[in-house]
Order: sequence, then C-alpha cells, then structure tokens
Amino acid sequence: MNYNYQVPKRKKLRLIINTDAKNEADDQFAIAHALLTPKFDIKGIIAAHFGERKSNQSMEDSYEEIEKLLDLMDLPSTVNVVKGAPKSIPDEKTSILSDGAQLIIDEAMKDDSLPLFVIFLGPITDLASAYLQQPEIANRLTAIWIGGGVYPEGGKEFNLSNDISAANVIFKSNIPLWQVPKNVYQMVKVGISELEHKVRPHGEVGKYLFEQLAEYNLSPYWTNPWADSWCLGDSPAVSLLIDSHDFHYEEKDAPLVTDDMYYVSGASNRKIRVYNYIDSRFTLEDMYAKLALNYPEKSATLKGNEVVKNEN
Repeated sequence: MNYNYQVPKRKKLRLIINTDAKNEADDQFAIAHALLTPKFDIKGIIAAHFGERKSNQSMEDSYEEIEKLLDLMDLPSTVNVVKGAPKSIPDEKTSILSDGAQLIIDEAMKDDSLPLFVIFLGPITDLASAYLQQPEIANRLTAIWIGGGVYPEGGKEFNLSNDISAANVIFKSNIPLWQVPKNVYQMVKVGISELEHKVRPHGEVGKYLFEQLAEYNLSPYWTNPWADSWCLGDSPAVSLLIDSHDFHYEEKDAPLVTDDMYYVSGASNRKIRVYNYIDSRFTLEDMYAKLALNYPEKSATLKGNEVVKNEN
C-alpha cells in the first residue's frame, strides 16, 4: 500500500468481510475501501446470498463478483475468499454448514491478541450459523451489521428481509453487535457525477467501481428514485472501524423481529450498539484518498499533435 505512515500493530484489528457483493452496486466500494485500509488484517471475505428475487444462485454470484474485484485490484492471490450459505437459515435453531461459517468459527477461536471484527453488508446468515454451531464464539468477536429498519418501530429493510431468523438468533445471543439501521446507512449519499470525478480515474478498479454502478442505475431492479445520486450504504461498516463515532450511538435493548420486520422491544435482556449518525464526508473522503494513493490517476500531456497519457 502506498502510504507514508504506518498503523502500530497494537492498534490493528482482524477483519472478516461478509458481503452480498452482486446484490447491487455499493458493496464493491466498501470491499475496496476495507482492502486498502492498513489498520485491517483481512482474514477473509465471505460471499453471502441475497435471496432469490434477482438470482437463484445469489451467493455464487457474490463469490464471482468478489473474485473479479480482487483481480482488478491486483490482489487475487492475497485474500482468502470463501462461500457462505446459499440461502437463509430455515429456522432459529438450524444452521447451514458453509466455508463462511467455518471461517468465522476458526478465526474466532484462535489465540490472537488482535480483536476480531466481522462486518455484514447483507444478511447475517453466516454469523447465525456459526453461532448455532459453536456458541463459544460469542465473546470472541464483534459483529457490525448494515441492516434493520428504523428504531423504534422497525419495518421493511432489504438485508433483514433476506434472513429474519438469523437476525433473531443474533439479537438473542450475547455476541457484541453494532447495528447500522436503514435510516443511518442511507446517510452516505453521493452524486454519481462525484463518483465519476473522484473514483473512475483511479486504475481499473476505480473504472469498474464507477461503471458497474452507472450500469446498475439502468437496471429494472433499481426502483429507487434517486437517478443522479446513490447511497453507499455498506461503507459505514468500514468507516466505523477506522473511527468508531463514539458520540453517535445508543445502547439499546436488543429487539426481536416479527415476520413483517417490525421490532418487538423488551423481548431481550441484553444491549446492542445502535448507530444514529454516520459521517458521510469522512467515510467518502477516506475511500477517495486511498483509491487515489494506491491507483494514481493517469495524466495527459500534449506531444506534437498527439495526446500521450502518463502515470503521475
């Protein structure tokens, strides 16, 4: 990584990324941001499912997208990528065996002085499966989940909809949980023109990040009305581990979730951290800087009547 500073080892953390990468277009930005952050010792990326509304092999689609992104970042052989569950757990007592759940278990049970965080950019299926298989992991990791409706009522939210049972397993567990609900992750708004200006020029990965988002903007699946803007809603899971926004969360009683995704308060005897604010400019500018420093923009010079592109 091209930085003129170092993160002391004692301040680093172990990180597993769990991502439904091919669901739409924002996971890719969060993955790239995490991989370029020197504070993180990346222990693996788990491909997650995103239901069957768009694909009957959504986890496999996520796996292929992660591999593609790593290739564009020139990191294909340096990061462990594994497959998570292909679908939601059938109920709150039944896990799904997968390499992703096993990775969480194995890393959690290691004797390592660095804290372990697992970020979930989609459903929380693989953590629920890992916990049901080995409850001892509960006090050996911290989970960050992008998902769930607005407090106190809850309500419809995409990531939650893809595994309500898994969410209830985790809410009932004693796994430390930082939740970023829908109204908070949607604070990371950005104009598509800003992404073209600040992301697209930076290497093949920057070009792909922008172009896959611009393409998805035309997709029939994209029903949001924004059109000229986007929500990079998965990126808070990364920026909260760079700066934990200590004054922007509340300790709440963990709820349970009904089948129609509403919260039932007072149903749990433990607390979780629920964020009420994300600094979107900090989040975005840190990502822009890391892309620019590691994938410098090509500049153009005029030689005779010919434009020649040079690396900065």
